[in-house]
Order: sequence, then C-alpha cells, then structure tokens
Amino acid sequence: MRHVIVILDGAAGWPLEQFGGLTSLAAARTPNLDAMAQAGTVGLARTVPPGTEASSAAACTSILGYDPVADYVGRGAIEAASMGIRLANDEVALRLNLVSIADGAMDSYSSGRIPSEDSREVVSDLEKAFGGSTFHFHPGVSYRHILVVKGHPELLGLAYTAPHDISGQSVEGRLPSGEGASLLTDLMDRARVFLETHPANLRRREAGLTAATDVWPFWPGVAPRSLVPFESLRGVRAALTSGVDLLGGLATLTGIDRLEIAGVTDGSDNDYAAQAEGALAALDEHGLVVIHVETPDEEGHAGDAVGKVAGIEAIDREVVGRVLALGGDLRVLCMPDHPTPVALKTHTADPVPFVIWGSGVAHNGAAVFDETQAASTGLLVDPGRRVMDLLLDRPL
Repeated sequence: MRHVIVILDGAAGWPLEQFGGLTSLAAARTPNLDAMAQAGTVGLARTVPPGTEASSAAACTSILGYDPVADYVGRGAIEAASMGIRLANDEVALRLNLVSIADGAMDSYSSGRIPSEDSREVVSDLEKAFGGSTFHFHPGVSYRHILVVKGHPELLGLAYTAPHDISGQSVEGRLPSGEGASLLTDLMDRARVFLETHPANLRRREAGLTAATDVWPFWPGVAPRSLVPFESLRGVRAALTSGVDLLGGLATLTGIDRLEIAGVTDGSDNDYAAQAEGALAALDEHGLVVIHVETPDEEGHAGDAVGKVAGIEAIDREVVGRVLALGGDLRVLCMPDHPTPVALKTHTADPVPFVIWGSGVAHNGAAVFDETQAASTGLLVDPGRRVMDLLLDRPL
C-alpha cells in the first residue's frame, strides 16, 4: 500500500461576504478534492490541542501522527534543525523575522515578502555587526531566519507575539516581555538603527519596495529530546517536500527523508507540478510521502481571499490531480493543518476538514470537500494526530 498526504497549509477559514458566505475552501473550484469526498471518508480533526498555540508547529506535528504536547519542540528549535543548526545545551533558538514597522504599526510581517537574496545579505551583515559570544544570526528563506542566543535560558519564559498576528496593528505592548526581555529588546533597538542605512534597504526603497526596518524574535526552543523516528513508530519509510523550514525541521527530527525539488517555494510562485511529480517519484522507495504546500496560508496572512482561492485551486489541479492519477494500491489524505481566516490574517485553533480516499476507504456521505460538509458527517477526530491511524488503517 502506498500513502500520500497533501497538506494545504491554512486552507480552512471562515465565511466571507465577498464569496456569498462561503469560505475560501468552499468557494474554490476543487473537482479532485470533491471527487475524493464523494468516494472517501470526510470529517473534522482537532490538530491544535486546547491551550496550545494555533501554529503550524502544533498542527503539522499532529498530522504527522505525533503529540504536539507530549512531543513538544519549540518552533525556533524545529526550524534550526531544518537549517542544520546544532544547538548546545545552553542555547535558545528563536525564529527571527525581518519585518517592516511604520508609524508604530506592523506594516509587513515579511518586509514585503523580501526575497532570499536580499534577506540573506541583511542577516549575514547582522551577524557581522552583532554576532559574538551571545548572539548568532542564521539566514534562512525570505523573511524567516534564526537567532541563537547562548547562556540565557530565561528567554524560554518570556511572552512573545508572532508578527503575523498583528498585521496593521500597533506593536506597542507586543515586544518580548518578562524578566530578561531587555536582552532582546535592546538588540531590536540596535538592529533598527543598523537596518536604516543597510545597502539592501537603500536599494529596496529606491525601487519602491518595502524595506526591512526591524528584526522580530519569537517562538523560542531548545535542543529537542529525541523523537521516536517515524519509521519506527509507524512501520513506514516516509519522505516529505515543503518550501518552509518548519516542515523540513519536523522531517529532520523524525527521521523522515527530505526531498529537494527545484521550484518548490513558500508562495504563489511555487512549482506545484514539479513538487507533486518529485514527491510521487519518491514512492518508488518510500511507503508514504508528504506534500506540504504553504500558499493558502501566506495568502490568508496577507488578507488576500482571491489569492487564497487561487492557491487552493492550484493545489487541487496540479497536486491532487496528479496524485489521483496514480491509481493502484493507494490511499490519500488531504487536509489543512489549521484555519487561516482572511479576515483575521492569522491562525485559529478550529478543527479542520480532512478527506481520506483510496483502497479500502468507505464513503461516509460528503458531496464536496469543505468545512460545512466535513462537519455534517459527524466524524470528529480528537486528538487530530489519530488521523494518521485512519490513513494507515489502524483502529482509533
């Protein structure tokens, strides 16, 4: 039996007036997902446990069949693992966004989706200016980077705000806070002065593009305890493709093989066809492949309902369509990790719809794949990590 998981990151959401009260997922043309719903099992899954931050870290950990509470790893440490950063026992890794703050408000949590060639130049120069015995800056992809801080475990206990949670809102009262926070806020102040005249920002302003005015640390984590490898836990060798370091880090920490496929990105420029074809080719040597696509989440954070619909439709057409064309002894799971309602521009912890289709899967009444139809089946998988049991035909 071959297995495929397609994660439509952030594809679920809330009803929108511009779509006549439909969600982005319901408004999207998704003939392949709908065909799966008409022949497969559809339900809702609670991927974010109560009291857990509604993030992809918790939600995707659940989809992979792990417990995001018992198997908790701070997101900074997960993304550090993806980048090959080995944390010492006295080091804390934080996600570090390059952001744009204007008139005291979060103008852009991504510095206008700054390209990697610009952001890596900026972060490399931040390392030269401020790196040393305490801080180390590690360049990542686009606006997402890692700050490693040595000798300050108190950073784990601070209060943080994710910048994508406050788009267009005042940053007052949202900086890291708590005992020891001055270490980070002082660094943020010094970085702001440094970035004002950075050559990459001067070029971006001259071109009419958004400048990276500030650094924003959040999501701390430490060197994780060893997770049980996925193959040992599930008896299946797995591979994963994604355009973001979070999923790459989860793969690294769980022993899932990472697929390097040209053209895979975290946005609407993703080469969906190449991602699908590269992942499906990996089924020759793996019993399960995970295809994670970030686009709907990014469009949700941007408040772009039309862009979110376009991303969902592209996944249905270019990814799900290719998966279903495989035929044979195949079982497929498609689901978002969490909702990213366009009106909020951030995540919620609401249960998400899922559909399992393929060999030996029974139909349970859904006609299309969306939030309403998933709720109507009456099937709620809680905790959400048990969806993996359904996919692998293990009893709940």
